[in-house]
Amino acid sequence: MRNTLSERGAGTAVSEVTLDYYVRHVPNLFRGILSKKRFPTSGNDIQSVLTYIQIYKKLNLLYFRYVFLCLSSAICGLLMFIAPYAFAEDMKPQELIDEALKKNPELLAFESMVTASSYRVPQAKSLPDPMFMFGYQNEGWRSYTHGDMPDAQWMFSASQMIPFPGKLALKGEMSERESESLRASFESAKLKTILRVKEIFYDLFLVYKEIDLIRDKAMLLKQVEDAAVARYSAGMGSEQEVLMAQTEKYMLLEKEEMLKQKKQSLEAMLNTTTGRDVNAPLGRPVDLPSEESDYSMDMMIKSAMEKSPEIKFRDRMIAASEAKVRMMQKESIPDFTLNASYFNRGGHEFDDMWSLTTTINIPIYYKTKQKQAVLEAEASLAGARHELEGTKLMISSSIRENYSMMKSAERLMELYKNGLIPKTSQDFELSLSGYATGKVEAITVITRLKSLLDYEFLYWGKVAEREKAIARLEAVSGINIKASAVMEKK
Repeated sequence: MRNTLSERGAGTAVSEVTLDYYVRHVPNLFRGILSKKRFPTSGNDIQSVLTYIQIYKKLNLLYFRYVFLCLSSAICGLLMFIAPYAFAEDMKPQELIDEALKKNPELLAFESMVTASSYRVPQAKSLPDPMFMFGYQNEGWRSYTHGDMPDAQWMFSASQMIPFPGKLALKGEMSERESESLRASFESAKLKTILRVKEIFYDLFLVYKEIDLIRDKAMLLKQVEDAAVARYSAGMGSEQEVLMAQTEKYMLLEKEEMLKQKKQSLEAMLNTTTGRDVNAPLGRPVDLPSEESDYSMDMMIKSAMEKSPEIKFRDRMIAASEAKVRMMQKESIPDFTLNASYFNRGGHEFDDMWSLTTTINIPIYYKTKQKQAVLEAEASLAGARHELEGTKLMISSSIRENYSMMKSAERLMELYKNGLIPKTSQDFELSLSGYATGKVEAITVITRLKSLLDYEFLYWGKVAEREKAIARLEAVSGINIKASAVMEKK
């Protein structure tokens, strides 16, 4: 600065002194004045001290305002970056299902196909378009002879093909059954989409639980590491024990990173299924309520035979094939074509003429055409019936498999929760206490901790497996198992 602070007023100095100058020079100048051995007594010295004190206070206020603004800007920027992720609401499966049913592109395309099929029904029931013909017939080549010659005439004709009674109704029935089968297939696609959302949700739930377990066990492993370091420092343990504990810690970090990558993949899959942007933020899956169902396997199979969209789809295909067989049988019956004609010959010397005619087709190639079509339709009908039986067997097998999986998961969950996990946890605590006193080796403590982690992983894995088995049972049987369990509790 060109002028000293004492030569300027305090207000002017505060407005012109930079923050950088304050940080570097003003505190030193102020401390230099106060470090004098004698307290200033002259008027100039006292005025300088008062000026520096006033400047120090005001610049100190400016400095803290500057720091506050910098921190506020940094915090705001950070919040803007992480807000979509930090404030994402917890994921609930029903909300995801509702969104998937409204926005899933495959379902929307399927729904459009169903709507399009309904428009084919009135087309199939309609008569073919009528035909209209007009023309002129002249007698001779030299002149226009209409009205002068008897065979010169303007001709007008209209014709309509009329199928044999019953054919149009059968064509309409075929189209209706095909449209109904497509609608049943659409309902099946909706259930598969719901199942897909639930399976991804439960897999994501499991990943979050496993990450939580790893972080919890990393804290326990830190206790083992601290005990190993303490024993090594006291000369009671070897460096190998410290390295062993640290290696296990890094292995947990590796597994956590792998789970984070899996979490990102599952979130992308869930966003795709629900029709969201692949990078849309998702919250943490809510905890799953533990609910038991009283439905037996036989009840589920019976319900599936009545409500399964797959079975309804096969039933409609059979009905459409039966209508096609009846239609092909009628194809050997001739259709009629009515034709009305009018001939204008001038109206003076020659009277106008008209005619009515009927045309029928003759199935003279019945054995190689119509009969083969009937045999084809009958074979398709037999195939549709076999497919129905195969679908029923497949659904029954799927229900048995998933019901067994659900019950097995429930029994194992009980074993892990009330047996293995508590006992292994007690064993770990005892071994950790014994290691601290030198009675147990480090490998024993780490082995107990790994066993505890494995059992907790297995427990939550069975929780997710049970939920996915229930979701598959609901998809094939048409029973809302969880909703029924809640109603029973109420």
